[in-house]
Amino acid sequence: MTKRIIVLGVSGSGKSLIGKKIADEFGYHFFDADDFHSDANVEKMRQGIPLNDDDRQGWLITLNELLVKTPNAVLACSALKPAYRETLGRNLDDVSLVYLKGDIDTIWQRHQQREGHFFNGRAMLENQFDTLVEPTPDEAFIVDISQDAETVLQQAISLLSAK
Repeated sequence: MTKRIIVLGVSGSGKSLIGKKIADEFGYHFFDADDFHSDANVEKMRQGIPLNDDDRQGWLITLNELLVKTPNAVLACSALKPAYRETLGRNLDDVSLVYLKGDIDTIWQRHQQREGHFFNGRAMLENQFDTLVEPTPDEAFIVDISQDAETVLQQAISLLSAK
C-alpha cells in the first residue's frame, strides 16, 4: 500500500472532502495544501488574482518537505502541472496520485455554494483549467467527480487498495 497519496484537481473538485475521507479510511494523516499558502498568496487569491508558477514554487517545496517527513499521509493539492507534481514527489518513491476530474460547469456550481473560502471568482477557476495539464492514467488514478461523493470516495479507495 502506498504511504503517501496526493488527491489533485482544480479548486472545487472535492480534494479536501475526498482526501480527508481517504485518510480516515486508511488511518493516515491528512493535510490540505491550502493551509500552507503564504499570506501573500492568500491575499492575492482573495483579490481574484490567480497564482503563477513563482507564487507556487515555495509552497510546493514546503508541501514536499511535509510529505518527506510524514509517512502515511494524504495531501489535497491542486498539483495542476507535471512540474508541480514532480516537486511534490521529489525524494519520494511511494506516492500515488488520485485525480478528481470534472468539467468547469459542475465545479463552478460547487464554488458558488462555498462560503468563507479565499478562492475568489470564476476567472480564477478558468485560470486553473487553463493551467491544468491533466495527468495520464499512467500517472494517476482518474476519478470522475460527476458522481456523488460517496461513489467518488469508494472508487478512489478501491483503486488505491488494488495498487
